[in-house]
Amino acid sequence: MAEVNQRIPKRILSGLLSSISAGVVPRMGAPYIAIGRNEEIEALLSDLEAVNDGGGSMRFIIGKYGSGKSFLIQLVRGYALERGFITADADLSPERRICGAKGTGIATYRELIKNLASKSSPDGGALGQIIAKWLSDVQSSVAAEGYEIGSDEFVRRLTARIYEQTRELEAEIGGFDFATVLSAYYKAYIAGDEEKKSACMRWLRGEYSTKTEARNATGILLGGIIDDDNWYEYIKLLAVFFRKIGYRGFVVFIDECVNLYKITNRVSRENNYEKLLAMFNDTLQGKAEGLALIFGGTPQFLEDTRRGLFSYEALRSRLSDGQFQKAGFKNLIGPVIRLRRLSDDELFALIARITNLHAQNYNWQPRVTTEEMAAFLKVCLERAGAVFHSQVGCDGGDDTDCDGHHKGRGHVEQRLAGAVDAAERLGRVLGEARRVLELSQHDFGVDQIDDLQAGRADGDGHCNGQKAFHGLGHALRRRIALGAQLRAGLAAGRACHEVWFDFGRRVDALDGLYEPVVCCCGRMRVLRRGGG
Repeated sequence: MAEVNQRIPKRILSGLLSSISAGVVPRMGAPYIAIGRNEEIEALLSDLEAVNDGGGSMRFIIGKYGSGKSFLIQLVRGYALERGFITADADLSPERRICGAKGTGIATYRELIKNLASKSSPDGGALGQIIAKWLSDVQSSVAAEGYEIGSDEFVRRLTARIYEQTRELEAEIGGFDFATVLSAYYKAYIAGDEEKKSACMRWLRGEYSTKTEARNATGILLGGIIDDDNWYEYIKLLAVFFRKIGYRGFVVFIDECVNLYKITNRVSRENNYEKLLAMFNDTLQGKAEGLALIFGGTPQFLEDTRRGLFSYEALRSRLSDGQFQKAGFKNLIGPVIRLRRLSDDELFALIARITNLHAQNYNWQPRVTTEEMAAFLKVCLERAGAVFHSQVGCDGGDDTDCDGHHKGRGHVEQRLAGAVDAAERLGRVLGEARRVLELSQHDFGVDQIDDLQAGRADGDGHCNGQKAFHGLGHALRRRIALGAQLRAGLAAGRACHEVWFDFGRRVDALDGLYEPVVCCCGRMRVLRRGGG
């Protein structure tokens, strides 16, 4: 971790503060504001040591939105670069997936190559620089053997050395084409043919859509191109190549994996999960030499048994928590690292750290006291809302004025208990409705149930809830038409409407003081509006 009073280069500090003020994760300077996460960082750095020894590693960093997954990824990326690794990072999206047709798979590879970074090129686009450095190092080693630079013997010896190193890659999947392109790049490098060098780089970046286009551009006969189906094999091949030319390994970061969970087509979603399973097996069985894969996602992406990773049995058995982790212990050895939120003390230290960095950047003496920082943190925490599970946290007796909204603690708790009971009934009815829908083996209508169980009624939750239940009832009626075995769906749909109106009536009785959120288990968490 960086010291608080350490002087930071102006370029890095300015970019760091700009990223923080914009609410985005900084790509440079992350260690200067890193607070906590020491155990998680140590676990990931220990993986890098295993990669340095020729092994493989794969981890899932799981946390809720805003828990610091992307920040931790960028932090570890910086540490990996400092230690002599090559890194690449990409965010998944509807246009970028692990596996997919119409260019969605190769789009992820292209994004990784675009963000390829080394210690001397930390901002990305380092592939050309890495290959040029490799050729320069080979030239230096040949010259050190006593050959005169530029002589015919020097060129013959240099060519033999290049072919010797590239032939070592031919045993890998796709290695022959990869070695052929590297050899062609070397020939163009010696001849000063920039057009040929550019054509070879385009092949390495996966920019050709057909073999004919690649052959016409490079002038060499190739067995294939990098495409949606084989791009991961070339990631493994790059890891082997980087280690052979002197780097410690290849670390790949893939964030926003929740976009895989959002794929609506079941077959396409399972194809992506099957590719993840192949990656997991490769890295942990020693088939991916010098490669570390780190994925970032939400608990929903991991644990949802219908659309998440746990819907794929082979992944669920490998990624499920152990019995001790469920008992409250933190497991940093397994493939899943779960991020907790920063403690209040860590958040306070972060405020003090950013205050000092801001003063350093704008050359002013901080006049903010620790008491003012503590007060600011308290306001921020209150703004997020206080969570209640069983009772309302009023300090007075039955006649206490609770923020001017309700008088009588017992009266409020009685109404709140009624809302909790209605929410539990709602959860049971939703579960029955979902069971009826799943009998038809069709996803239609289940999404509405997921929205309600996750409490996704933003703003006017009552109206949004009615709309979702209207769609749910319509879905249930459609399922009934499929056969007599689904007739119970109509009763479930009606029950959903009745329970929802009762739930809304009880919540409205609280006069807007508390905001109920229904958990997927059927229980209700109550958020106090406006903090407090």
